[in-house]
Amino acid sequence: MTIVTAEQLSKIFPNKDTPALHALNFSIETGKITGLVGPDGAGKTTLIRMLAGLLAPTSGKLEILGTLMPCTQSSLLQQIGYMPQKFGLYEDLSVDENLRLYAALQDVEAPKERIQELLEFTSLLEFRTRKAGALSGGMKQKLGLACALIKKPKLLLLDEPGVGVDPISRINLWEMIQTLIKEDVAVLWGTSYLDEADKCDSVILLNVGVSLYQGFPQKMKEPLKGEVYLVSTISTDKRRLLTHLLHAPDVMDAVLVGNTIRVNLKAGTSFPIVHLSGYDTRASFAVCAPTFEDAFVRLLGVKTEPESLLANQMAPKKEHQGYLIEAKKLTKTFGNFTATDHIDFKIGRGEIFGFLGPNGAGKSTTFKMLCGLLVPTEGTALVMGENLYTAGAEVRSYIGYMAQKFSLYSTLNIINNLEFFAGIYGLSGKHYTQKIQDIIETFDFESHLTTKAELLPLGIKQRLALACALMHEPSVLFLDEPTSGVDPITRKEFWTHINGIVKKGVSVMVTTHFMDEAEYCDRIMLIYHGKAIATGTPDELKHQISANATMEEAFIQLIHDYDAKVRR
Repeated sequence: MTIVTAEQLSKIFPNKDTPALHALNFSIETGKITGLVGPDGAGKTTLIRMLAGLLAPTSGKLEILGTLMPCTQSSLLQQIGYMPQKFGLYEDLSVDENLRLYAALQDVEAPKERIQELLEFTSLLEFRTRKAGALSGGMKQKLGLACALIKKPKLLLLDEPGVGVDPISRINLWEMIQTLIKEDVAVLWGTSYLDEADKCDSVILLNVGVSLYQGFPQKMKEPLKGEVYLVSTISTDKRRLLTHLLHAPDVMDAVLVGNTIRVNLKAGTSFPIVHLSGYDTRASFAVCAPTFEDAFVRLLGVKTEPESLLANQMAPKKEHQGYLIEAKKLTKTFGNFTATDHIDFKIGRGEIFGFLGPNGAGKSTTFKMLCGLLVPTEGTALVMGENLYTAGAEVRSYIGYMAQKFSLYSTLNIINNLEFFAGIYGLSGKHYTQKIQDIIETFDFESHLTTKAELLPLGIKQRLALACALMHEPSVLFLDEPTSGVDPITRKEFWTHINGIVKKGVSVMVTTHFMDEAEYCDRIMLIYHGKAIATGTPDELKHQISANATMEEAFIQLIHDYDAKVRR
């Protein structure tokens, strides 16, 4: 049954040159999950807010459950569940208090019984007295869902529900939503995770307010059959080969998949055999199945940039005897809680080291110790061979750090942030001026220079944070979930910069919940409950599970295996 119908739906905001949404036609049916995907600024959140009754259309028609929107009738709005980005929680209230507040606002009959039902459904029963702000990302996600379901809605709107949570939490959410659609709930799932979109019953792909595609995800991939290839048996530097392939005119996109490279061609073109063999005579290639990401890139028509201008302007890092980053028995306790438990690893020059784990595993705590922001309870951290806690300020000047949450000065505009960090890092004279200009050009900041950081779109905010972390051309770079919440195109741009600086000899340590990004790393450490439970290359970790396992399957299975081992 169709419960949402849109005809020529448009939204124009004052003082904006282009519509946020333009002439959309779509429908949403009960018992199905409709994926809403698109890059930053595509109009996804605007559309979801219109469906929630929070924004009125400028023109066109939007009908929900037979009622023309906008409508302020409580009886209609209570049939719409809405889970906004960051889950819409009151962090100073407990789990139980959040649910009681939502129940009171929506005049839920028998609220105690409904709250009990939702606590059991989301497995939050034992955490009902804990404040929402003290929950892990996955538990916040579950509580946000419970609040959205308090009135048993017929339409459920989810705006980026997987942002900032680990693959296990995303799988759990997916399973809960699958249960709901059996009860004839219609779900609109806004997402930047393209693997989630691929599992939806149908998708709507937006770009700058216009619909580029509507229909089955599988049909979106069909035109790419025979035009996506996997390059293997690589005998040269895989990142340099990646860059070389991206320079080929017929290559739309190319990404690392462990020790292989997936190559997405422009429509109707042939694989650049001569381009490959002229660079690596041992590398082979074969047709592979296209992914939803390949189809997404093709439809947007955005060719991935092969080079990072910022990285190209950096001088190569000097050779260093020994490892650039070392953790030795690194341990941090908070009272009786051990956040990080005797972690050991070494990272060499020009290496990307992935640090993976579920929410609350101890990743950010470890990062803060490696950056000198937290003093370990036990063990030590070395950067460039120097003890981070006894060496002088010079050692810290080798470090670049991009925090998990946007940590720049929100009330300053872009140019003020850049000038401030250039000064903090000791840049002066022509170098100061040139570096700021290079960053503005590289990250396309020109049209946003006087906008306060707090008002920037998320993708621009993250670009600014990365730019400031790279301002002083560090030798080691710590990236704590650098692409969380940004769209796939912006993520590709980030990794072009990261791959570029690595080729200059910079060592990078990165945490991420995107398992395709884990494939870009040279080595991975998986931590759980503060302990290192697996270490190896992406291919080595996948092969521990099966010959054809995905990185997500490896992540989940290794966690489950550790849990089973502990229980024995």
